[in-house]
Formats: sequence, structure tokens, C-alpha cells
Amino acid sequence: MTARRPPSRALTTFAVGFLALDALLLVYGGLTLGRPPLVVAGAACALGAGLVVLGWRRYRRAMAELDQARQDMRADVESIRELLHSKHLNNPG
Repeated sequence: MTARRPPSRALTTFAVGFLALDALLLVYGGLTLGRPPLVVAGAACALGAGLVVLGWRRYRRAMAELDQARQDMRADVESIRELLHSKHLNNPG
């Protein structure tokens, strides 16, 4: 079985950076031009950037849990295999 690569942060970093820049520019433009809808759109972009970060952290935690469960299952299978081998019950079948 091949080793699993940890998920890359490049796309997440790009998305957060893009949304943060949009938020900053929209809020600045809204305050400078006196247009409240732009400020609201900037706040929505800032919220979106926060949600991307939270989603990424949740994803990483779930992947770590799955990896741990996979390792535990592999250990159980090896334990059962050794037990069968010690009792000479390993019929190749």
C-alpha cells in the first residue's frame, strides 16, 4: 500500500487570501464611497474566509481520525493473522 500524502494547503491558502483581499477592498471602497452594500459584501467575504478556515480544520481533523482508524484496523488484522498462524488455521484456500 502506498503512503498517503497529507492534504495540500495551497488551494485553501489561495481561497482565504482571495476572500480576505476582496473583503478588505470592498469594505474600504464601501466606506470611502459611502455605499453600505459594498461594506455588507465585504463582511460576507470576511465571513466566507473564516468559514473556509474552519472547514479546512474540520477536514484535517476528520482525515487524521480516518488515518488512525485505518492503522488500528491494520493492527487488528495483523493480530488476527498471527493468531490464526499460531493455531495453524491459515488454510490458503
